[in-house]
Amino acid sequence: MSAVLRLKGVSRSFGGVQAVSDMSFSVERGDMIGLIGPNGAGKTTIFNLITGVYDVTAGDIEYEGKNINALKTYEVISLGIARTFQNLRIFSASSVLENVMTAAQQHHRYGFFEALSHIGRWRAMERATRSESMELLERVGLADRANQAAGTLPYGLQRRLEIARAISLRPTLLLLDEPAAGMNAEEVGNLNGLIVDIHRDFNLTIVLIEHHMDVIMEICHRIVCMNFGAKIGEGSPDEIRSHPDVLKAYLGEDD
Repeated sequence: MSAVLRLKGVSRSFGGVQAVSDMSFSVERGDMIGLIGPNGAGKTTIFNLITGVYDVTAGDIEYEGKNINALKTYEVISLGIARTFQNLRIFSASSVLENVMTAAQQHHRYGFFEALSHIGRWRAMERATRSESMELLERVGLADRANQAAGTLPYGLQRRLEIARAISLRPTLLLLDEPAAGMNAEEVGNLNGLIVDIHRDFNLTIVLIEHHMDVIMEICHRIVCMNFGAKIGEGSPDEIRSHPDVLKAYLGEDD
């Protein structure tokens, strides 16, 4: 196996606040990695650094062996990295299908005149995008909601829509930021199955931020735990369960 993503001594400060400090870990091809820690530990900041939302203050981020520190978000996406967000970012007034098609269209190229006139390559590519998007909605259980306004979906289904839209970007690396947030126990169980299925069927490498420990412990191969912006533990689910620093910082237990 080879490292798809590697963080080497990555730090990020905001004024006098050190949000991420000397963070190092690697993600191997095909991995399912959990990133955990208390609120404010710096987990989402890590995702924002990887995807070019924030600049790195110190250290290096490498994707497929290439340094991506200076890349803009659209450039990172073009390399094969997609993400979901802690706070949903769907187009509420657009249909479920349109949400996915908007992302999928980046893979289809046609000229400005073709886009205006809806002739030439546009028609064939529009059909291909629609077909591909419907297949993704079928995979996440939303095909029967394709024409429904995305903002009227139940919260758990909106989360599934965001995952489908991320997959439509055809990533190699998928970053999931608290996909189970706000879900009940049954929805969490169903989400676990969905993540495992898309990880396998789309040959994805996944990094997952989640506060639902049953999600992390059940499906992740390896877990990285953060506190106050720094890594305090890394290992298998069994190793993390018994890690003294993790128990103290994340679970609030003393030695």
